[in-house]
Amino acid sequence: MNFELFIARKVHFSKTAGDRQVTPPAVRLAMIGIALGLATMILSVAIIIGFKKEVWNKVIGFGAHIQITNFDSNSSFESTPIVISDTLMKELQTFPGIRHVEKFATKPGIIKTNVDFQGIVLKGVDENFDWTFFKENLREGNTFAIVPDTISTKAVISKYLANMLALKCGDSFIAYFVQGVDDVRPRRFTVSGIYETGFENDKLFVYGDIKQVRRLNGWDEETVSGLELFVNDFDQLDQISEQLYFHLINKQDRMGNTFYTRSVKELNLMIFNWLGVLDINVMIILILVMAVSGFTMISGLLIIILERIQMIGILKALGQANRSLRSVFLYISFFLIGKGMIWGNVIGLIICFVQAKFHLIKLNPSDYYIDAVPIDLSFTNWLLINVGALSISLLMMLLPSYLITKINPARSIRFE
Repeated sequence: MNFELFIARKVHFSKTAGDRQVTPPAVRLAMIGIALGLATMILSVAIIIGFKKEVWNKVIGFGAHIQITNFDSNSSFESTPIVISDTLMKELQTFPGIRHVEKFATKPGIIKTNVDFQGIVLKGVDENFDWTFFKENLREGNTFAIVPDTISTKAVISKYLANMLALKCGDSFIAYFVQGVDDVRPRRFTVSGIYETGFENDKLFVYGDIKQVRRLNGWDEETVSGLELFVNDFDQLDQISEQLYFHLINKQDRMGNTFYTRSVKELNLMIFNWLGVLDINVMIILILVMAVSGFTMISGLLIIILERIQMIGILKALGQANRSLRSVFLYISFFLIGKGMIWGNVIGLIICFVQAKFHLIKLNPSDYYIDAVPIDLSFTNWLLINVGALSISLLMMLLPSYLITKINPARSIRFE
């Protein structure tokens, strides 16, 4: 065992009551500061990452990663259609980075029941539609299968609409769609499933068979409002979207329409900018917490050094170098920081587990898009937090350890 580590262990693990009069409270305070600081950092990162993932998943669940529509489409849901040939579909399905392509068509309308009425958007989907997102958020019933040669009258609605219109699974309702000035076309649907995401889209979208929308608009089987595409790697979204944009910008369908490619980030710019601001908030929190914990640790180390001035003076008189003595107290700092970090991890991880399992802390979905504080903490993020906290804490200890070089052996031996 090296000399510095031996002395550090003797000082830190000493059990002599008269030898440690001031140190225990200072040590406890320093360890509590490190523990609470690390627990706060773990919770902050877990909550922010969890929140961002929840919002991302809901935005993507309603609109995929990339959307292709008519370049002349306006911002309403009464969209200008595009014609998708089999050749173009195969081309997009084999495009580098794309894992799934699905068609959709939208039609605004009004649902009227004996209880109330509500404006909605019927989003027609085909047999290739990925129901995974809605199955994860279903509260009642189930999704429905779309058969190519049959027009389905089933629909999946949100819990918000179900509560407002007093509908439950198996109930029928009539939706009215305006086609022209005096042409109102009613359609009867049966509630197959009820979903709830807490997102604003819950108030608007009803999911049904794309053939219903085509029939209302008088479109053929190749005509749609647009395409929704999913990428293999979300980190490559911007690059794939840009490549796809330039690949399609000079192409036209058989009706002369130009294709317009946009990523989910472009379609929901305000939401993604807001999520980007959260990263800055986390950085500020981490810096402030680390600063408070670090200064608490510095004060604890200074007290330990002051209590050990006589020991330092004696060791200096015996020829011990300043560098060696500084290493002794850096080892002591490592012991203290290590204990604090163990307790910080225990506190932080227990709170994360309890919240992830039981959702004790609730949120208002209308304000935060989710009903409980989300938790998402990967092993990599946990490891980076711990390594970063340990490294920064030890670096902050270098400055107070420099005080040892200013201690005079002759004066320190007489110090009381």
